[in-house]
Amino acid sequence: MDRNTVTQKIVNTKVAQGMKWTDIASNFEESKEWVTAACLGQMTFTKAQAAIAQKLFALTDEECAWLQIVPYKGSLECSAPSDPLIYRWYEIVNVFGPTIKELISEEFGDGIMSAIDFSMDIQRQADPKGDRVNVMLSGKFLPYKTW
Repeated sequence: MDRNTVTQKIVNTKVAQGMKWTDIASNFEESKEWVTAACLGQMTFTKAQAAIAQKLFALTDEECAWLQIVPYKGSLECSAPSDPLIYRWYEIVNVFGPTIKELISEEFGDGIMSAIDFSMDIQRQADPKGDRVNVMLSGKFLPYKTW
C-alpha cells in the first residue's frame, strides 16, 4: 500500500459514483482547488479531513492514514507530460516565465512567489467566442535575504 494506490482508489470511486470535484469539496471547509489537489495526492489531509474522505470514498483505516502523510509534491509521471492540458502549463511557463519573473522582480524585488503560502481559483468565464478558463494564482512574495 502507498499514497498512489489510495489516490487511484479515490479517482476510481469518483468516476464510479459520478462525483464532481466541486461536490466533493463541498464536504470540506477548503477550496475545490485545494481539496482536488489533496485527493490527487499533492496535499496532506488533517485527521478530520481524512475522516471525511474516508466516508466519501469508502477508504479503509490504513488508506485513511496514508492521506495524513506528507506527500512527495510535484510528482508528475514524467518530466515533460504528454497530457495536452498539463503540457500547455509547461508551455506557458516556458514562453512567459521570463516575463512573469521580470515583472514580479520589478514590482517586488529579488525573491519568489510562494507555492506554500499560495491559493488559486479556477472559474469558467463566458465569452461569445468560446468560454475561457480564468485561473488566478496568488502566492505570498518571499524576498531573498542577505547574510
